[in-house]
Amino acid sequence: MTSIVPTPAAVKTYLQGLQQRIVTALEEVDGNAFLSDSWERPEGGGGTSRLLEEGNVFERAGVGFSHVTGSSLPPSAAANRPEIAGRAWQAMGVSLVLHPRNPYAPTVHMNVRFFSTSAEGEDPVWWFGGGMDLTPYYGFTEDAQHFHRSCRDAVTPFGDALYPEFKQWCDRYFYLKHRQEPRGIGGIFFDDFNALGFDDSFNMMQSVGDHFLDAYLPLLERRKDIPYGEQERDFQAYRRGRYVEFNLVFDRGTLFGLQSGGRTESILMSMPPVVKWRYNWQPPEHSEEARLYSEFLVHRDWL
Repeated sequence: MTSIVPTPAAVKTYLQGLQQRIVTALEEVDGNAFLSDSWERPEGGGGTSRLLEEGNVFERAGVGFSHVTGSSLPPSAAANRPEIAGRAWQAMGVSLVLHPRNPYAPTVHMNVRFFSTSAEGEDPVWWFGGGMDLTPYYGFTEDAQHFHRSCRDAVTPFGDALYPEFKQWCDRYFYLKHRQEPRGIGGIFFDDFNALGFDDSFNMMQSVGDHFLDAYLPLLERRKDIPYGEQERDFQAYRRGRYVEFNLVFDRGTLFGLQSGGRTESILMSMPPVVKWRYNWQPPEHSEEARLYSEFLVHRDWL
């Protein structure tokens, strides 16, 4: 029998274990250790940021865990549920962004989180959110297919309709409206999810977290040692600018963290370390850089 009442302690235990498993795997790939920076939030809660900069493989890799609480819900979290505005709340999650140095190795983002509110005399309102998405700088069809197969495999045990729904949600969410351009080749994204009851919704969220390493590490191993030059690094830095634009303008997690008084260093550790912008730049016709736009930065069925 599935439980109706959420058990945040079980979610927290899973998330802390997930953070450590991912960090351990990434340390094996890079050969360097992540630093560990624990912090507390004055209003309530805290977290641990794990960060690697200037590694052998990763120019920057951040894997953060946070569990924060508050007495009144910030605007970004109550936007879709005005009835819970002002309630006491808690939010916990693992969020990561990996920026490899090699331009042929894609940037990747993954996040799994749990949110709940409480008010005297009212049932708790809770939901899960998360997903993962891939942002290549040079496109490889087999990489996109593998990543999307892993995303499908993560959620299909909980319903055949979930992957198509979450894939389309990801395509809509990770879209730079002012550029009319996808951020990358997508993946899956979900939010406000409680449709399966607590136990199965939690199991689904865990499956997404557990599938991340299988989705990404094979791509990283394939691409991290490909020779590259200044042209490829220059294009990578230019495309990373789109990543910054999305995070600062549209990303709900970033906005929630800043609005709720979160720790700025931890919120912004997802930013790429080297970025460039140019005025009205266009890739040379028929180049590999142009191919990224025409074949990969488009919404398509990768399966």
